[in-house]
This record gives sequence, structure tokens and C-alpha cells, in this order.
Amino acid sequence: MSNKEVKAALKSAREAIRNKDYKEALKYCKAVLKQEKANYNAWVFIGLSAAELEQPDQAKGAYKKAIEYEPNQLLAWQGLASLYEKSNQTDCRGDLAEVYQKLLELYKSRDKQKWCDVCNKLAELYHQEKKYLEVAELWQKLIEMKQEEGAKKAELHQLWKKKIQFLKGSMQDQDNKTGQLLLSAFEHSLNSADTVPGEDHQRLYKDFIQCLTKFPHESTRLEKACKDMMALYPAVTYPLEVLCLHFLQSGTLSEETLGYFSRLLEVDASNGLGIISCGIKCLQEEKYREAIKNLTEGLQKTSQCPAAWYYLAEAYMRIHRHGDALQSCNKALQTLGTAEGPTLRWKNLILQLKAEALIKTADADAAEEAIKALEQIEDASSNPVVLAVRGQAYLKKGLMDEASKISQELLLSHPDLAESHALEGFIHYSQKNYEQAEKSFLNAIERNAESAVYHEQLGLTYWFMSDETRRDKGKALTQFLKAAKLDSNLGSAFRYMGNYYRDVAEDKNRARGCYKKAFELDGADEESGTAAVDLSMELDDMDTALSVLNEVTAKVGTGAAKWAWLRRGLYYLRIDQPFKAVSDLQTALRADPKDANCWECLGEAYLSRGSYMTALKSFRKATELNPELTYSFYQAAAIEQVLGKYESAIAAYQQILKKTEDYVPALKGLGECHLTLAKSALENYFDRKAMGYIEQALEFFTRAAKHRPDVSCIWKLLGDTCTSVHVISPTTASVQVPASLLGQNEGKEVLKKSELLSLGGRCYSKALKLMHLPSIWCDLGINYYRQAEHLTAVGTATSETSELLEKSLQCLKKAVRLDSKNHLHWNALGVVASCSAIGNYALAQHCFIKSIQAEKINVVAWTNLGVLYLTTGHIEQAHEAFKTAQALEPSYLLCWLGQALIAEKVGSFDTMDLFRHTTELCMHDEGAKGYGHWVCSTLQDKSNRNTEVYQYNIVEMNAIPTAQVVLTKYTERNPDDASAFTMLGYLDDYLHLKKQAAEAYGRAASLLKNSEDTEEYKIAMQNYGRSLCALGQCDKAIEVYTSIPLTEFDGLVGLALAYFKKGLLEESIKVYEQALSVAESEKDKAHVLTAMAIAEYKQNKVDAAQTLLFKCSLKEPCLESLKALCTLGLMKKDVTLASAALKELRKHEKWDGSLYERCLITSALCAMQGRNTEVQREICKAIHCKPDDPALWSLLSQLVPFYAPRKAKAGAVAGNIAQVLDVNRGKEALVDIAVNQLAAGCHMSEDKQNNPLKNIQKAIHLSPGNPAAWAVLMAACHAENTTARLSCARPPRTGLEMTLLAAVSAQTAEGDLPQSYIQTLEDWCLCQAVTSLEETGELSAAEALCNKGLKSRPEHPALLLLLRQVQCKQLLQTHRELPDSILQELHKTVMTTSTSVAAWQWLAETYQSQRMMIGAEMCYRKSLQLASQQGSWHGKLSSLLRLAMLALEVCMANVSGDHWPALAQEATAEALKLSPCPLASLLQALLQYQRNMAARETRRMLDRVVHQPGNPESIVSVARWYLLHHLHAKEDPEFIDVLIDNAKANGDVRLLELHEKLSAST
Repeated sequence: MSNKEVKAALKSAREAIRNKDYKEALKYCKAVLKQEKANYNAWVFIGLSAAELEQPDQAKGAYKKAIEYEPNQLLAWQGLASLYEKSNQTDCRGDLAEVYQKLLELYKSRDKQKWCDVCNKLAELYHQEKKYLEVAELWQKLIEMKQEEGAKKAELHQLWKKKIQFLKGSMQDQDNKTGQLLLSAFEHSLNSADTVPGEDHQRLYKDFIQCLTKFPHESTRLEKACKDMMALYPAVTYPLEVLCLHFLQSGTLSEETLGYFSRLLEVDASNGLGIISCGIKCLQEEKYREAIKNLTEGLQKTSQCPAAWYYLAEAYMRIHRHGDALQSCNKALQTLGTAEGPTLRWKNLILQLKAEALIKTADADAAEEAIKALEQIEDASSNPVVLAVRGQAYLKKGLMDEASKISQELLLSHPDLAESHALEGFIHYSQKNYEQAEKSFLNAIERNAESAVYHEQLGLTYWFMSDETRRDKGKALTQFLKAAKLDSNLGSAFRYMGNYYRDVAEDKNRARGCYKKAFELDGADEESGTAAVDLSMELDDMDTALSVLNEVTAKVGTGAAKWAWLRRGLYYLRIDQPFKAVSDLQTALRADPKDANCWECLGEAYLSRGSYMTALKSFRKATELNPELTYSFYQAAAIEQVLGKYESAIAAYQQILKKTEDYVPALKGLGECHLTLAKSALENYFDRKAMGYIEQALEFFTRAAKHRPDVSCIWKLLGDTCTSVHVISPTTASVQVPASLLGQNEGKEVLKKSELLSLGGRCYSKALKLMHLPSIWCDLGINYYRQAEHLTAVGTATSETSELLEKSLQCLKKAVRLDSKNHLHWNALGVVASCSAIGNYALAQHCFIKSIQAEKINVVAWTNLGVLYLTTGHIEQAHEAFKTAQALEPSYLLCWLGQALIAEKVGSFDTMDLFRHTTELCMHDEGAKGYGHWVCSTLQDKSNRNTEVYQYNIVEMNAIPTAQVVLTKYTERNPDDASAFTMLGYLDDYLHLKKQAAEAYGRAASLLKNSEDTEEYKIAMQNYGRSLCALGQCDKAIEVYTSIPLTEFDGLVGLALAYFKKGLLEESIKVYEQALSVAESEKDKAHVLTAMAIAEYKQNKVDAAQTLLFKCSLKEPCLESLKALCTLGLMKKDVTLASAALKELRKHEKWDGSLYERCLITSALCAMQGRNTEVQREICKAIHCKPDDPALWSLLSQLVPFYAPRKAKAGAVAGNIAQVLDVNRGKEALVDIAVNQLAAGCHMSEDKQNNPLKNIQKAIHLSPGNPAAWAVLMAACHAENTTARLSCARPPRTGLEMTLLAAVSAQTAEGDLPQSYIQTLEDWCLCQAVTSLEETGELSAAEALCNKGLKSRPEHPALLLLLRQVQCKQLLQTHRELPDSILQELHKTVMTTSTSVAAWQWLAETYQSQRMMIGAEMCYRKSLQLASQQGSWHGKLSSLLRLAMLALEVCMANVSGDHWPALAQEATAEALKLSPCPLASLLQALLQYQRNMAARETRRMLDRVVHQPGNPESIVSVARWYLLHHLHAKEDPEFIDVLIDNAKANGDVRLLELHEKLSAST
């Protein structure tokens, strides 16, 4: 290629580049290079094209080739620069800088403007790489070039500013040369500014000064710049602030400096630095508190000033607030940061001050922290003062050797230094070497006499020095006074002076002043504050004490100054302001929750406030923290006593006595608790329980009196305890009293009621001798009255009674004279005056009126006044008095009782209601007997049963149980009232409390035995005999009846009944004949004849019984005789007789009320006639008439399993309803529920909570003596085991058969049950046990059990059949054919129980096992026929299903013929008519599967069984199995997937395994 062609190619390449066809350009260039390898333009064009084609490496190589050939040509360098500029790679920046430097060389002589542009780019590049020196030098060249060109001042000014921007960004990274260049740029920029002064110039000046602050060595330059700017801009505070801050941090505090500070405050009074300067000035003038105030205020505005923080710490140290000083030091160090150069001096000062503050604090770790702080000080070992501080730190930490070593070194190297001798003195003082310490401190004071600390320490040395010095503390006081004089802020010196004046001089006023001064100086000095407050309280200066406490509590938070909160709380407690006391004591506890004394004080405050529960918790907390606080234990027990928790209080008091046996308050509290419990028991008529409490109360009161016989209240309580027995019967009131109370030495004496009352009087007399109180006179008078009342009740010593009553009157009159305004005294005097032995009714009326005048709301006095009027026959006045009492307090019993007595006297209809109301309010003798009398009277009146009065008073008001309860309590307290016992026995009879009734009648008879009224005794004995007969004690009943002459009808009938129940039927009939001869009414005669008929029936004289019953019905048939006649017909299975009797019964009016009996007899008749459906219907009709009768629901539940087994689930519901309506039927109802559930096929896998096993277990827990329940449990276990076997699971309850069988036998032996019932139950259980053993494979045990049963009953057909079944099963397990002889024997055995459906089904199964299909079919048909005849739904269904399964088995064996498929179809169709049976549907589907496996109908029928809701899983699993075979045969993957999902959801593992096998085979 010629040169011309080369040029043409280059031209074409240039055109291609212009047209952006870079690939074409590369072709031209490569063609050129083939000709000329060193062609500069070609390499440049290649570089340009490669760069545009994003081939940077090729472009870079091309440019470098061009530069290699022509290094001074611009194009390649420009291209390379452009390439690097576009690249984002970091490593290209170095190459770019070299390219820019080369371009600067090339442009310098050619193009000044482009040189400047490249210079700008290179400066920016250097700035990005933080090469500040290169930036500065390069920019300096640019400025010089501009100056040479004669650039204007404004342009140069902008260049200097640009240089500042380049260099000031990261001044911390610059070296000294760069820094100088920056400062020079600032100066040039300031000098080249056009507008001076101006905003830009001012801003530039601020930046210059700020930059100077970063250079510590440029302080002179900084001062000049600040002053120059202040001259130019006098209104701007910034330079002044910087200058003041500079002076502050440099430590220069000259007059000139203070002048600048003053000028700053003049310009800006709120300036932080100015305020700090004021604080420093105050510090120099020793105005420490004002200095702290100013420094704190200034630092809030200018917090980044380490020097100010140091000065603040120094000010705190001067006033001995070491904690605040420590915080300020830490803040100063934090603000200081990394110390270098001039700031290092500040760091050392701050660390030294921090160490001194730490040494003064009481923190345990402070010494270690102080040592660490001192270790950070530069050249600390060469500073003796710092060494002395280190020695003190070692001493505080307990490192005596290190401290002594430093002390010795200082004494050798600096013997004239006061700190050296002071350190030695501190060491000697800590070692209690006070003489050496004295010398050391004196040497220190000699060298520094102005140190208050040295004088104070010398004073302390004198205080503890020697015995002589201890006696005369004057030398110590002198030193304390000097210390206080030298340092008026040294609070500890004032505290020590306070100790001197309090403990030595005993000048409380001066001591309080010193303590107060010490506390004012140091608010954290608890000792001084506590002493000042305590001394103020001792001097009765409560205002001063309160002011100090208020001042402290106002300053501190809730977690500090516990002593102040505690003392203020106690102060409020003293002046009876418990709410404030509680608040303060709670705050005190927040400071120290472990202070047991504070908890005790808080408990007292709560107690004063009436917050008993919180007080109790506080006292308990105090005892937890300090078990030695006996008072807190006592107060906790006392509070529980107040709250009525007497048992807990007694336990707490006992706990106190275990530690302190003679603690009288606890003994008194124990006695009071037992006395209160005794009174409560007496109110509830628990007299024997009360006597126990009284005995214990006397014991504890006696112990208390033994320790403190001078305390009147203990003797008064002893009197109260003895007098409290006045209401108890003399036979019950017998107490063991400590012999010491009776003036004897040891042991106990048993006192009767009279002796106890007399002892109570003597105790009251003792209390009167100790304290002459009117209330005790009143108690003594009442005691004398109770003694007289007791003597009157027992009928002895009438003269003594009069004497006691006279004493009582005199004592009560004395009480009235001493305290005439006490209504209780007047009332007691009135009661005594109104008693029958005195009969001074006028005085009594006067006393009651005076009592009412003394206390307007006086229900007791009004009631007593009413009783007085009633006694004197003034009924209207009595009614008004009682009425007023009722209005005052409607719940007061005695006023209602008075109204009841008035109503009884006037014959009001409200009498019984009023007596009932008294029993509701409280128990009382008069109310109890009165109500019992009215209830018994109402019950004896048979004519009022259907009246509203009877329904309300007896039924709705639950009168019989209420009266029985109150009469029981009454007879316990009044054991000699025969009429009350008679009424109680009568009510017990009504409540079927046979044993209690016999006891009550027996007590009444024993009380009347020696009475003159023989008729009453005779009636009582008849009642007693009747109750004994009802109780089953017939021998004793006969003895009671025969012990009295019997001529009346009731007595003869009772004796006849006793003979009957005893089994002496002949004697019973004879006595009944006597009763028949004296019977007056036809009704009585009918009853006697009925009883005789029953006796005849008992002797198996059925005809005679029937004759007697016919004889009853001929005259005037009574309800009982007709029921007996109907029952006789049922027993004889005489439908005609039973129907006729039932027809007559339905005519009887009274029978309509006994719905249960009517339903029972009617159902029994229907059952005997074979009308099973009618049995259920009769009961349902009765339930519709009376749905709230639990007996009817229970009867329905019992009969449903026998006569309507298909509705067994409804029978279980009926049992539940019976249980809900009557809880007492729970035992029987649960058995019925379980039987119904078994009949319905329920089991545990269906419902874990409600199933036969759970229910029968509950029934056995409620009634373990019921043999039927154990039998049902056996059946439930058998059902659960059968269910488990059907599910291919292990039976969970095996091996229980013999245990349950033994349980049934044991319960039947113990119970009083009919022999026929026992035999039937045991036979059934035996058969059930054999069946269970057979099914579990225990054939030998089953056979042995059958043989054992057949020994006792060889002709038992069911047991014989079971034996044959067991034996047959054993033979079948050998897998041999049974010989004809055995088959004939089996057929013969079945014929013995030919009416058993199960027997024929078993025989069919045996034939089926021997492949005798026709014989099996015949047996199944026989069982179906029997089930149809017996109306057994279950029998029919099971026979049809078994027949269908037989036929299906033959069909599956591919036996030809239409008989078996037709039989299977017919049997399943009939089964489905009886019930929607899932098994029948499955069998139909399997039959269809056998006929045509691939048919659509086969899939439909199997799919319906699989997806039918509620079908058992065992049936669904079989259907699923055959359906999967069908689907695989049809190759239907979609339906197969659906079926597999269904199997997985139901856990059908067998089907999944089958699916894998079928899939593998296909």
C-alpha cells in the first residue's frame, strides 16, 4: 500500500468514526498498520474505535502504542485521558494522574486555558485521593500562573477560596506543611476580598479562626485573628467566644483575660462561656456555691469545655460533695477525649482530682478506681502530691504495705511536704496507733496550718487516743473548732462537735445546732440529719424536726433518705395522721425493702388507718425479714383475730409462745380467740364444742394471770369465760380448770356449771379490786343473776337464790350510780328486777325506759320492755314495744319472737310464719320449740294437705327439715324435754331418718317412764316400737310393744307389723285378727285384711291371700288392696285378674296422684301380654304428663334396653335426664345409662368421655356395693375388648373376668337381695366370664369355669351350651373335621335351649366351618324365625346379616347356581328394611363385585359405602380394598388418586400397601 493509499485509508477511517461506524474504522486502521506498524494516527483511531465499542483494554493498548511511537503528540494522551475518565476502576486513577501531568507539560507552552482545565481536573483527582499536599502545590502553581497573566483580584480571591475548600475538608489528616499552606490560603483570601467588612468576609474570617483552633501551636496567630476580627466586627460574639474559650483551656486567667470574659457577658448576658467565667471568678474568691451555680448554668449551654468541668469538680470538692465532683471529673474526661499537647495537662489535673474524690467516697470499689485513675497520669511517680494521693488510695483499699512504702519514700525525698506527714498520720490512725498519728498530723499542720482536714483528723485522733483523752475530749473539740473555722464547709467537723456536745457536754441545744449545721452543709449526711431530728423531738421542737424532714424529703427522690421518710412517717403516726404516715413509710421502704423495723412501722400505720389486710401483710413481711420481732408476730395474730380468722390467729399466737412462753399479750389473745369461738359455737348450739373452747380459754387466761396478776382485764376475761356457760345444760357443762385458778398448786380440777359460775363471780371481784370500773360491777351483777337462774332451773337452795339476786341488784345499782349514762347498765338492772323471783316490774319498767333514754337506738331495751308488758298481760303495749324494736333493727331475733308469742296468744294465722322467721334469723330455744310445735300440728292435720296454707308453710318453706334441725339443736341443749323429743322423732319419721327417730322416741319414753301420765308414756312407747320396727330391730320392737298393755288399734297393728317383719307370720296374723276386731272404720279393716293377705302370700297361701283381697274389694275397696290384688295377678301371670284389678284402680280417685305406680303396673301388664311397644308408650305418656318426675325418666331408662332396644340411645338420654332432675339417683342412673349405651353399641373409640365403661366406672365409685354395677362393668370390658379385636388391635382389658366375677359374688353375699335376683345375676356373670375367656383364647380356663358352675347347677342349659362351645372350639383348632356323633351332640345341646337365637347362630357357624352350608342356612333361618317370634330386632338383623355372609361366601367360592346369590340379595334387602345397615350395603356391593367386577354399578355401590358419612372404618376399609381392585382393573388413575387420598386421611395403611403392589405389577 502506497502512502497515498495509507492516507486514503486513514481518511476513510476518520469518516467511519465520524459516522460512528467503528468496526469499519478498525478495518481501515488495521489495513494501514499492516503497511505501517508505527502509524500514529492509525493507533489513535484504533484506540478511539475500541473505546466506543467498549473494548477498554484494546483501546488502552492502542493509545499506549501511539504514545510509544510519538510521546509528545497530544491526541493519544487526550484519548487515554478520556478513556481513564470514563472508567470506574480505582486502579486507573494513578494512571490518570500521570496522564494529566503529561498533558500539563504539553499544554504549558501551547494552550494556557487547556492547561488550567487539566490542572482543575488533576486537583480534583488529588483531592479525592486525599493527597492534600499535592493539591496545595498544584493549586499554588495555578494561582501563580494566573498572577503572571495578570488575573483580577476577584478571580484570585475565588482561587484562594477554592484552595481553602480543597484543604480544610479533613484537617486532621494534614501534615504541618499542608496546614501552613491552608492558613496561608486563608490569609490571602482574606486580603484579596473585595468587600471588607462584608458577610462573605465575615464568614471567611470565622472559618479561618475555626481552622486556627485546630492547630494548638498557632495560639498567637489565633489570638491575633480573633482580635482583628473583633476590631472589624465588634458586634459579632464568635471571635470573642473563641478567644475566651482559648484562654479558659490554656489556663490563662489574667486581668486581660477576665476583661474579655466581662466584655463577652456585656455583649451576650446568656452566653455560656461568660457565665462559666463568672463561676471561675467566684471559685477564685472562694464563693463555692455561687461558683457551682454559675458553672452548672454555663455548662448547660456550653457543655464541651473540659476546663469548665474541672473547675466545677474543684468547686464541689471544696464543699465536700465528692460524688458530684466525681461526676464532673468523668464528664471532663469524656469531653476531653484523646489528650495531646496542652490538653495533657488538663487530663492529669482531672485524673488527680478524680482520685481524690474517689478516696473521699464510701464506695467499696472506689479505691481500686482511684488507683487506676492515678496510673493514667503522666509522670505520676515524679509528683509527690500525686504519690501521696496514691498512698491514701492504697490505704483505703487496705493495701497497708504499699501505702507504708510510699509514705517512707515521700518522707525521705520530701520531708518538708505536709502531704508526706499527713499520709504517715493516716496510716498510723488506721492502725489505731494514735500517739504516732498525733505526731504525724502535728508535723503536717506545722507545714500546712491552713488544712482543715489535718485538724479534723487530729481531733479524731484525740477522740480515740487514750483513756485520759477519752475522759477529757476538750483537745478533740479544739481541733474540730479549728477545722470548722478553717473550712466552714466541712460538715463532718460540725458533726463531730455535735457528738461532743451530745455525748460529753450533754448540751442538747448546742449539739442540735452542730448537727443541723452539718446536715445543711452535707444533705447526704444521714447521721447528722437523724441526730438533728431526734434531738429536736427530744426537746419537743416538733416544728424544727418537721421542717428538716420536709426539706430533705422535698429534695430527694423516692429511693433515698430512708431515715427522713421513716422519721416523718413515725411523726405522722404519733399525731394520728395514718394516711400520711403510710405514704412516707412506703417511700422509706423503697429505699431499703429489707428493713424489718420499717415494715413493722408500716404495719402500725396501716393498722391505724384501718387497713387490716395490708397491715397483716406488712407485719408478716417484717417477721420474714427478722424472725426475732415478737411484736410483729403478735400484731399479725391480733389482726387475724380482728378479721375473724381465729384458727390462723391461734396458730400465730402459739408460734409466739414457742419462743416466749410468758408473753402475756399472746396468752391473752389466745384466750380471747377461744372465748370468741366458744360464743360462736354456743350461738350455733354446738355446746360440747363450746366447752372445749372454754376449757382452753380458761387455761390461757390463767397462765396470763399467773404472770401478770395485776392486770384487771385478764380477770375480767376469766369472769366472762366462766359466765358464758350459763346457757349450757348442767349435764354438759363440765370443765377442767387449772388448779392455780382455784388457789391450789398443780393439776386441774373438774368444775360443774354452778362451780364455774361461782368462779366467774370471784374473778370479777378480783378485777374490781384492781380497777374500780362500772362495767365490771355490771358484769358481776349479771354473774350473780346467772347463778340464781341456774339454781332456780335445778330447783335447789331457794334462800341462796334470793341472796344471789339481792347481790345482783346491788351490784347493778352500783354500776348505774357510777355511770348513769350507760344504757347497758340500766338494761341489765331492768332484766334482774323483772325476774319472777323479784317481780319488781315498776323498777324494771323504769330501768328499761332509762336505758332507752340513754341510747335512742336501743333494740334490746325495747324488746325487754315488750317482754315485761307481755308478762304482765299488756298485750297491746307489748306489741308496740316489739314493733318499735323491729323498726330499729329488723334482724334482731327476740323482738320477732315476742311478736310470735303474741300471735300465738291471740290465735293469729301468722303465728307459724313468725316462728319460722325466728329460726331463719338465729337459733333460740323458744323459737325452735315453737316452730317445731306448729309444724307437727300442721302435719297431724290430714285435712289440709291440698290447701294453699299447707303448700306454703310446709312445702314451699321447707318446713320439715328446718324444724327437724332446730329441734335437734334444742334437744341437745335441753335434754330433759320429753315433748321436744317426741316432736323430733315425728319429724325424723317424715324425713325417713329411722335411726334418729328411734333415738328421739326412745329418749322421750325414758323421760316419761317415771311420770304420772301413763297415757303419755304408753304413746311414747308405741312410737318407739314403731320406729324400731322401721329400723329393722324387730326383736327390740316386739319387746317394747309387749312391755305395755295393748288394747287399741294402733298398738296392735304396730306389734303385728313387727311380727311380720321378724318372719313370725302366724303371730302376725293373730295380732292382725285382734286389730281387725277393734278396728272401727271400714278403711282400717280393709288395710288389716290387705296386710293379712300379704302375710298369707308370704306363707305361699296364694288362694287364701286372693280370698282376703277379694273380701276387701267386696265392701269398700281401698287403693292398697287393689294394688295388692293387681300385683298378685302379675305374680301369678293371671292377665284377667291383673287387668280387672287395674281397671278398678283406674276408677279410684286417689290413684291419679301416684303416676309412677300407675305407670309401673300398667307397663308390667303390657310386658306380660307381650306388647313391648306399649311398655315404652305408657311410660312416655306418663312423662308427657309429668316431665319433671325423675322416677319416670329412670323407669324409661331401665325398660328401654329390654323392650325397645333399637331406641337404646334414647334410653341413655332418659337416664341422663333422671340424673339431672334428681342428683340422688346418680348411682342407679349411671348404671342404666351404661346398659343403654351397651345396647346401642357405643364404645370408647367413638367417644372418650361419654361411653359405657366410663359411666359404669363412675357408678361403681358412687356405689361400690351394687352387684349389678360390677356385672355391667364386666359387659363393658367385654365390649371394649371385642371392639379392639375388630379393629385388629390388642384387647386392652383382659384377665379381669375372675376378679369381676368374685366382686359380684362378694356384693351379692353382703346385700339384702332376693335369692332369685342373686341367682339370675350370678348365672349371667358366669356365662359372661366364660364368653370373655373363650374370645380371648383362654379355653382351658373357660372350660374349667363351666365345669365348676355345672357342679353346683348341673341342669343349667346356658352353661352347658357354653361348655360345648368351648369344647367345640378346642376341636376346631385342630383343623380336623368333626365326626357326626359330635355334631349330633352339639345339635342336641342347642335343642335344650331351643329358644336361644344365639345358640342357633353358633350351631350355624359350626356347620359353616365344616362346609355344611345347607345345614348352616337352616340354622340361620331357625334363628331368624325365633327372633321374629320374640320381637327381637337385634336378633333378626344379626340373623339376616349372617345368612347373607354365608351366601356371599358360597358365591365367592364360584359355586354355580342362582340359589346363593338370590339368598344373599334377599337377606341384605331385608336387613336394609330393618335398618340402614352399613354392613348390609357392603355385602350387596361385594355381591355385585362377584357378579361383574368391571361393571359401573360395582363402582357406584362400593363408592357409596366408602364415602357414606358415619360408616364404621372397618366396613369402609373393606369397601376401599375392593374398590381399588376395580379401579386398577379399569385403569382409572384419577379416581385411584382420590381413593388413595381418602385412605391416607383415614390412616388405611393396608390399602396403601396394596396400591404399591398393584402399581408395581402393572
